[in-house]
Amino acid sequence: MKRIAIGCDHRGFALKELIMPFLQNAGYSYQDFGCYSTESVDYPDIAQKVGEAVASGNFDQGILICNTGIGMSIAANKIKGVRAALCCDVFAAQRARQHNDANVLCLRGEDIDTESALEIVKTFLDTDFEGSRHVQRVNKIRALERDFSE
Repeated sequence: MKRIAIGCDHRGFALKELIMPFLQNAGYSYQDFGCYSTESVDYPDIAQKVGEAVASGNFDQGILICNTGIGMSIAANKIKGVRAALCCDVFAAQRARQHNDANVLCLRGEDIDTESALEIVKTFLDTDFEGSRHVQRVNKIRALERDFSE
C-alpha cells in the first residue's frame, strides 16, 4: 500500500480536508502533518515535515497545499531528495511523475475546483516514472543537491 505524507498551511486546509477522504477511499495510507485548522501557520514548517518524511523513505509520496502552491514548492525543494512539482492540471501531474520522478505534489488551495484537484492527485499518485532517458536527467537534478553552508 502506497504511503502518502500530506500537509497544508491555513489557506490549503479546506482542500486538504477534501483530499484525505479521497486518499482513504482510493486505498492509500496517509499521515496528516498539519496544519489542523484555518489558523495562520508558516508554510515552510509544514513543507519541511512532509519533505523530510518523503526524503527519509518512510513515505512514498507527499502532497502539499498552500494558497498558490508556489511557497510549498519552493520550500519542499530545499530538502535533499525531494522533487516537488506544482501541478495545476492533469497533464502537468502526469509529466511530473513520468519525466521528473516528482515525489511531492504541490497544489494551490484556492481558485481550483475540487473535482480538478482530486483528478490531479489521482493522476500524480497513479502515474509511474518512465525511467529510460529520464533517469539521466533526474540524476543530474540529484547532482545539483549540494550543501553550501560549509
